[in-house]
Amino acid sequence: MRLNIFKPKPRPRTHEGARASVITAEQALRRSVLSCMLWEGEFYEDGVQIAGRIHELVPQVEAEKVAALAVEARERMKLRHAPLLLVREMARYPTHRGLVADTLARVIQRADELSEFVAIYWAGGRQPLSAQVKKGLAAAFGKFDEYALAKYDRAGAVRLRDVLFLCHARPVNEAQAALWKRLVDNELATPDTWEVALSSAGRADEGEGKREVAKREVWERLLADRKLGALALLRNLRNLHQAGVNEELVLAALAEMKTDRVLPFRFLAAARSAPQWEQPLEFAMFRSLEGRASSLLGHTVLLVDVSGSMEAPLSRRSDMRRTDAAYGLAILLREIAEKVTIYTFSDETKQVPARRGMALRDALDASQPHSGTYLGRALSQVEAENRGRYNRLIVITDEQSHDTVPAPHGRGYVINVASNRNGVGYGPWTHVDGWSEAVVDYIAELETNIGTPGV
Repeated sequence: MRLNIFKPKPRPRTHEGARASVITAEQALRRSVLSCMLWEGEFYEDGVQIAGRIHELVPQVEAEKVAALAVEARERMKLRHAPLLLVREMARYPTHRGLVADTLARVIQRADELSEFVAIYWAGGRQPLSAQVKKGLAAAFGKFDEYALAKYDRAGAVRLRDVLFLCHARPVNEAQAALWKRLVDNELATPDTWEVALSSAGRADEGEGKREVAKREVWERLLADRKLGALALLRNLRNLHQAGVNEELVLAALAEMKTDRVLPFRFLAAARSAPQWEQPLEFAMFRSLEGRASSLLGHTVLLVDVSGSMEAPLSRRSDMRRTDAAYGLAILLREIAEKVTIYTFSDETKQVPARRGMALRDALDASQPHSGTYLGRALSQVEAENRGRYNRLIVITDEQSHDTVPAPHGRGYVINVASNRNGVGYGPWTHVDGWSEAVVDYIAELETNIGTPGV
């Protein structure tokens, strides 16, 4: 019997059957992480499957690159849980442990992430925390004041006081020692947050009508006192409307909200839940895009995936969809491109008017039925109609094409907005993962350094 018979590995394929690119472990880890809402299922893969792939890939990638990816996911992509999982996986391996403390201290930016990390660490069973993990948690604990600790000291399997005991953090002064003692003794000052205010609105023995009035009055006080942050305001617009809150207070809050850290797709989701306030939401979205000069010079062709898989929600508890992420990026790219031609693709390829803001979202969404993912066919049509007369082609997609995807004619970018195992946008394509404005900044920075491609 012959044993030395070469058995080639099967070529990777997308979930819809097209030939996918062969990529490195680092590339596979990036695409699994940078669009990942941890343990949340996507259209083609469930969350456990994606988390398992991250577990398998971390030891295959250099420690410095995994640590940098965790920081990028937290600071540039605004993800919270996927970076924590990366650090937890780093803690398993001697090759990676040396970077755990510094990376963990950096990616923990909200007080509840202290307890969430320990819960992730114990997901497979309770075990002692490693020395590097204790060091990182102790360093992160010192970031938070009484308001932050009280706001996020929630009931659960792991409380903040538990984390404090586990990591043996040492206070830097008497004031911090007193603060941590109040945390341990459950004596932190009750924070004036919208969650606390609403939960205490109206007594249980009062009628439903009185409790509703009390809630409306709480909402109006929070708005008048500017106690609702930007994300809380956007997520609660439907609740504000249903509670009958004074509309002038809502409009004033939208006009004055800080938009610098709000991603475009969050405005789109908010407008879908509260369409009566779409116009002020659009004004706020444009404020978030201010200061972005036309950094993509020349002619940009933009191709947006509107297939059925892009309709999947980002998480079980969210009304945001992957199309919101794609449309938000398209709106941003429309603002910074000197000249732009825009198409959608699904079963067909449709050109849409290069409108701005919510009007562009509507044109993209209504352009055609949301069905298959024929990216190869779309690229052929785009090339035939434009005859190469463009400086760059940007595709926003989950990459699960039905058909073969050719190389771009000229400079081509694929922005991947999902965590699926395999993709098609590598090799001659410049591949970018994620849905925050950082992916657009990356394209602009790249062309600043290497120059605008010619026609």
